Amino acid sequence: MDILSELLSLLKPRSYITAGFDAGGHWALTLDDLAGRIKCYAVMSGECWLTMDGIGDAIKVSAGDCFVLPSGRSVHISSDLQTKPIPASEVLDPNRSGEVVTYNGGGDVLLVGSRFEIDGCYAEFMLKDLPPIIRVDTSSDKAKLRLYLDLMMAELKEMKPGAISVAQNLSHMILAQALRLHLQTANEREVGWFAALLDPRIGKAMEAMHSEPSRSWSLKALADKVGMSRSSFAAHFRRRVGETPMSYLTRWRMVCAAERLSLGREAIAQIATSLGYASEHAFNTAFKRVMGMPPRQYGRRRQQVSLT
Repeated sequence: MDILSELLSLLKPRSYITAGFDAGGHWALTLDDLAGRIKCYAVMSGECWLTMDGIGDAIKVSAGDCFVLPSGRSVHISSDLQTKPIPASEVLDPNRSGEVVTYNGGGDVLLVGSRFEIDGCYAEFMLKDLPPIIRVDTSSDKAKLRLYLDLMMAELKEMKPGAISVAQNLSHMILAQALRLHLQTANEREVGWFAALLDPRIGKAMEAMHSEPSRSWSLKALADKVGMSRSSFAAHFRRRVGETPMSYLTRWRMVCAAERLSLGREAIAQIATSLGYASEHAFNTAFKRVMGMPPRQYGRRRQQVSLT
């Protein structure tokens, strides 16, 4: 399985709402319901602005743009940069799935998209390296994403039997395609595992660790895998990913372990061995350091959550 597919599989995004937003005049909203969620929207017509406190310049999105909000931080969306935003939760029904909501008269900008609930147990580890706002151009050769968006908009407008189910399935396809397109066009100066997949050598090393997490990888073995010297590989990996190869490998192993612990089907010793640890004690130490609690406690907590 490729790394992007693994990300979506582990996060288990569940489409919570799929809706349209038709706004007019001067307006500004703060999307204040993003904690533990990913939002993915597309501008079907018109234009608006995205801003986030403490994060760079305002971003203008126009018809043909798609944007993903994966960080959980509040984002302001507005018709202009002068109008003071109010919380979106004060004016939008959180259970409006399937509706096209008209706000402030409508007619100037039309958005369509979904809010995804995600598994919070290791979402921070998987999403922390993604940009807080991902903007994707859906025009020109981005035909698949545009097709999915048009189909979703048609489902929401026509509301034929099964429309909400179809729209939610389309929303998953839109999210995956938007992240894929961002991966193809990400800035080479971005730091983090997601952007590093663009680097042929670093991406190859990461794919190797993901495909064989139980292997006793050494810095030299990974460097040899991609045809680099050990020192050059270590420096290049840290510059692109933001951490050392061994730190990344440990973090990925713990994410895999967390998923298996949450299912409660395997003994800890079995998980430890399958992920390359010589002893359960060594695995327990690594897990607690990365995840903040012992694996047994983590497994019990996750299983209790799944029962509620």
